Amino acid sequence: MILARVVGTVWASQKHPGFEGLKMQLIQPLSGDGKTPAGPPKAAFDSVGAGPGELVYFVDQYEATLAFPELSLVPLDAAIVGIVDTLTERGAEVLREGRGEAGA
Repeated sequence: MILARVVGTVWASQKHPGFEGLKMQLIQPLSGDGKTPAGPPKAAFDSVGAGPGELVYFVDQYEATLAFPELSLVPLDAAIVGIVDTLTERGAEVLREGRGEAGA
């Protein structure tokens, strides 16, 4: 699993039929501290109802298809699978998030 921040929503007028009804978000992968960008933004399908500004974790490659078991054989490469409330390191709180429009 990889940390990321939701930075936008992706709208597509045409998409694979298997993606009907799924929300696609633009996410910025982050380093382990939850603050520093780690690579370019990417599109990910949202399985948990994340919103703009929220800190999330996602999976990619084959594991992304497991977030949507009802969609077997759909070309899916990244999926948001959780929303982060608190990030701790060695028992110390590093970052606390609020629901909704969380700050970057």
